[in-house]
This record gives sequence, C-alpha cells and structure tokens, in this order.
Amino acid sequence: MLRGIALFKLAKATLLILVGVTALRLVHTDIVGVLEDRVPRIGFGPASRYVGRVILEAAKLTPTRIREVGAGSFIYAGLFLTEGIGLWMLKRWAEWLTIVVTSSLVPVEVWEILRHANVAKVVVLVINLALVGYLVYQVRKEPERVKE
Repeated sequence: MLRGIALFKLAKATLLILVGVTALRLVHTDIVGVLEDRVPRIGFGPASRYVGRVILEAAKLTPTRIREVGAGSFIYAGLFLTEGIGLWMLKRWAEWLTIVVTSSLVPVEVWEILRHANVAKVVVLVINLALVGYLVYQVRKEPERVKE
C-alpha cells in the first residue's frame, strides 16, 4: 500500500513538473491566441461559455503570474517527489512527512467545499482523509522499525 501511495505522489510530481515547464514556456506567449488556435482542434466550440470563461481568465494572466504558477508547480513537485521517493523506500520520515503535509491541507479542502461544493472536491477530501488515516494506522502499528 505504501508503494501505491508513493506512485500516486510521483504521478502528481510528474504532472506538476509538466505544468511548471508549460507555464514557463508560456511566459512571453500570446496565451489567448494559443487557446483560440488549439480549442477547436480538440473538439471544443470557441463559442462555448466554459471555453469563453477560460479565454477571459487567460487574458488576465501577466508574465509575473505565469512565472509564479511555474515556480509554485516546481516547489510542490519537489515536495511530492520527496514524499514519493521516501515512501517507495519505506522510510518512516516519509510517512510522517506525508501525514503532516496531507493533513495540513484538510482545512483548506473543507473551506473550499463550504465555499463551492462539488463532487470532485469531496472526493479529494475523502481520499486525503483515507490516506492520512492509513498512514497514521501504519505508523502506530509498527512503532519501532529497524534502523533506517
């Protein structure tokens, strides 16, 4: 089970690295132009209200904000890589790090659900609570481990 959680953390790190690289490549790009060009190619109508909303939000992005998104993505990717590699190696410190980091996000997730509830947010909260619960159980079940 720990290795499954490790793979999940590593997958999130990979996704965040891709987001960071993409953000940095878009710093001095006409994002609205890119979206208007690519949206029809993937099958969305440019007149769709959701696509229109995304394009309007993209028009507000400044190069500084795009750099911040890229930097934040890399920072979180580093954290998820650390958790994932530590969990894969079955290190106790990685279990504790994952417990602390994941449970520290629970209040934010609850706040988001209270503000704008949707199924995806509830599912993420349930998964994170289950993950924390499992790791706490695992740490308490094996209180002493041979030298790590």
